[in-house]
Amino acid sequence: MLHTVKPGETLGQISRDYRVPIQTIIQANPNIDPNIIFHGQLIEIPGFSRPETLPYRIEVSVNNRSLALYRNGVLERQYPIAVGRMLYDTPLGDYIIINKAPNPGGPFGTMWMSLSKQGYGIHGTDDPASIGQAVSRGCIRMYNRDVEELASIIPIGTPVSIRD
Repeated sequence: MLHTVKPGETLGQISRDYRVPIQTIIQANPNIDPNIIFHGQLIEIPGFSRPETLPYRIEVSVNNRSLALYRNGVLERQYPIAVGRMLYDTPLGDYIIINKAPNPGGPFGTMWMSLSKQGYGIHGTDDPASIGQAVSRGCIRMYNRDVEELASIIPIGTPVSIRD
């Protein structure tokens, strides 16, 4: 997949966000100078499909506290969510799902799906009453049954767009 460098990003941060070793990224991009990357530059991230080749995409509305799943541009499902609380905003932007971890334990419920932004994901919850609220540390919380259903449908690499 191609990553578009955002202002202030470093190759090290991109490596951490996608959980891909920096050497692997450098090998996949032989024409880049790893010490000089710039806003708008395209960097190949090996190991992930290009999002436009996948049938699914996810749109998250922070203000509406909803997650919409689209297949081939058609709304398939919509789920209620919880989002980040004050000082822990859910990060706006475009990401992909980079992995799935069933039964992560603790407050993450029965499923964790990492976003291509270090430390953030879509996950279940051990507090179902929190859904619909702004209570998380920036992650997107779902009812356990909903996140399990979503994880069973979407492939790794599914694009996730988070907007206000």
